[in-house]
Amino acid sequence: MNNLIASLVELLDPSTVLTGADISEKYHADWSGADPCQPLALLKPKTTQQLSEIMALCHQHDQPVVIQGGLTGLAGGATPQSGEIAISLERMNGIEELDATAMTVTALAGTPLQVLQDAAEDRELFLPLDLGARGSCNIGGNLATNAGGTEVIRYGMTRSMVLGLEAVLADGTVINAINKMVKNNSGYDLKHLFIGSEGTLGIVTRVVLQLQPKSRSSHTALCALNSYESVTKLLVELKRSLGSGLTGFELMWDSYYNKVLEVLPSLTSPFQENHTYYLLLEYKDNNQTLGAERFESALFEQLESGLIDDALIAQSHQDADKFWQIRDGIGELFQVLGPVSNQDVSLPLEQIGPFADDLDQRLKAKYNNIGVLLFGHIGDNNLHVCAYTGRDEDKARINEDIMLMISEYAGAITAEHGIGVLKRDFLALSRTPSEIALMKTLKMAMDPKGILNPKRVI
Repeated sequence: MNNLIASLVELLDPSTVLTGADISEKYHADWSGADPCQPLALLKPKTTQQLSEIMALCHQHDQPVVIQGGLTGLAGGATPQSGEIAISLERMNGIEELDATAMTVTALAGTPLQVLQDAAEDRELFLPLDLGARGSCNIGGNLATNAGGTEVIRYGMTRSMVLGLEAVLADGTVINAINKMVKNNSGYDLKHLFIGSEGTLGIVTRVVLQLQPKSRSSHTALCALNSYESVTKLLVELKRSLGSGLTGFELMWDSYYNKVLEVLPSLTSPFQENHTYYLLLEYKDNNQTLGAERFESALFEQLESGLIDDALIAQSHQDADKFWQIRDGIGELFQVLGPVSNQDVSLPLEQIGPFADDLDQRLKAKYNNIGVLLFGHIGDNNLHVCAYTGRDEDKARINEDIMLMISEYAGAITAEHGIGVLKRDFLALSRTPSEIALMKTLKMAMDPKGILNPKRVI
């Protein structure tokens, strides 16, 4: 081990190879907070070449590594395990090119998502990927977990925005799959091996993303509904009347909505009556006047039909921000709820309502004084489940109860945060034996010594 550290110091420099007390606690765990562990060493390469040489040395010494980006993951995938070296990509950041004609941006993996969003906006363009952690998460981590966010209903997951990438394999080999063309069917599309693989097959170092024209107007509404059937019917009707302009469809159950208002006194409900569901809608257009008319007309039609019980259209950016603050209030809730089973899952659209009702009943029958908060993107099958009793010892059992129910309803145990460590033992609930066998075959072929993010995913 000492020989390896000495070689790494020689390769990089002493300031970028940290050990012992010089390693900040920041690098001991990701946002999941699961089992923090100090790595044997923390490396901070600045270039792909440095990372390649690091991996070649680690491969030679059979040294396992864990890859860290913005450390915003919730599955424990970036938390070091005993005996691992942590490699942080935070110094590998910056935009190399923004091509306004091709509408692409090329950036290093450690670049924060918000930096890319802001750069696109400065050129009247738009990066459709948006997450609550935008200021902290890095684009390489977004690719590694195939992140989703609030625009998936129109633009798809991160995978759909990636035109090309560069990656370093376990033995230090650099795969240059940089590409700016939408159409390129020249053999296997290798970028998909790395997107969503959570750093287990290779380390993404550079990426080319497809941008979109910036919409010139945005319209937001908060709607109240009293049945899940109405929610799904409304989704179909709005897709029909608003087309691809429908970019946000965020559903909040009353349990979540009321809890946010209880915890955040700066927010109040704009409705006079209580309802079962609260739906945040966003529509984007390129004509402020005609777009507003189209949006209002679509909502009025559904109010008249009875699908919507009540609706409020934001009259200003401030109004829209207040609506979104309710939806995004989960961050503040985590600070006061204590130990929480925070699950991000997917289900067939028609099963989300029945699943939510069934889950709520089962958990409340099993655990005393349990709180169950539900919200999600819904239009892309994504449901967030937060359950808490205030007792840390209940958390693991609640996690398992939710995972087993997801299997019963033929859902996916993770929607956009990955498997990591925390969901690894439940993978077989969402993937068939033949799928898992193929995953293991790929892992063995690309990382035969098992040193890249070991014991994650599979």
